[in-house]
Amino acid sequence: MTQPSFARPEATGGGVPAPATASRSWRNPSLLVGAGLVGLVVLAALLSYVWVPHDPLYVDPLSRLQGVSAQHWLGTDLFGRDVLSRLMVGARTTLFVGVVAVGVAALVGVPLGVLAAMVPPWLSTIIMRAADILLAFPALLLAIMFSAVFGGSTLTAMIAIGIASIPTFARVVRAAGLGVLASEYVLAARAAGRRPVSIAVRHVLPNVGSMVIVQASVAFAIAILAEAALSFLGLGTPPPTPSWGLMLQESQPLLFMAPQLAIVPGLAIALAVLGFNLLGDGLRDLLDPRLEDRR
Repeated sequence: MTQPSFARPEATGGGVPAPATASRSWRNPSLLVGAGLVGLVVLAALLSYVWVPHDPLYVDPLSRLQGVSAQHWLGTDLFGRDVLSRLMVGARTTLFVGVVAVGVAALVGVPLGVLAAMVPPWLSTIIMRAADILLAFPALLLAIMFSAVFGGSTLTAMIAIGIASIPTFARVVRAAGLGVLASEYVLAARAAGRRPVSIAVRHVLPNVGSMVIVQASVAFAIAILAEAALSFLGLGTPPPTPSWGLMLQESQPLLFMAPQLAIVPGLAIALAVLGFNLLGDGLRDLLDPRLEDRR
């Protein structure tokens, strides 16, 4: 009697099993490095609520422009303030601006993208062309316009950056939503008489969630960069509140005398932006198994 043959899925072209795919995805270097860098920023921000080496606002003229020492691990600035303490507290501002800006963009852009995917084509075209007009204004330019009207502040920067990111979320969600709406289970839901709102909540939103998460990580990096640029220009977080962009601005007259004052916050901004970008790439690979199959 002939024994049945049990071939593995890899040999029959059935694809890699989900656990193996997930295991390889979690070992993705982009995901691990990005998560590590983001974790360092988050850890610094959280730790600053319970401990900092020195008061970040304390001015000590006798300790100005000191180098690295046991008392000041990253030295002091022009006013004698501890650089490490200001860097840790500045991480709060960076994360707070990113969270609020991405939250504003997602809360408006995701429903707008779902709506554009479900309405008639002519109305969808109007919505997306309006989004394209807003997309023509970069986050930095929009924030400068808002600062000129309402004054420079952290709140103004957060709202402006969030508004500038709305079209990107809307475009991503609309593109993914159109694919979901063309699927058989959505057609079956429509045939069963489900209302559009029910289809959007039960079928569209859960299936575009992975795209939103990836886009949020990328938008977070853009928000960090925009906030730092605004603070550098004097249109973002006002002094004396610690901010990485403000630390860069204050270090400009001392580039040749104390270059570490510019290197430290500049490196922090670069690593934070790199971390969120790598995290977005890793999450895209993890949440989209089709990308794994192409490797």
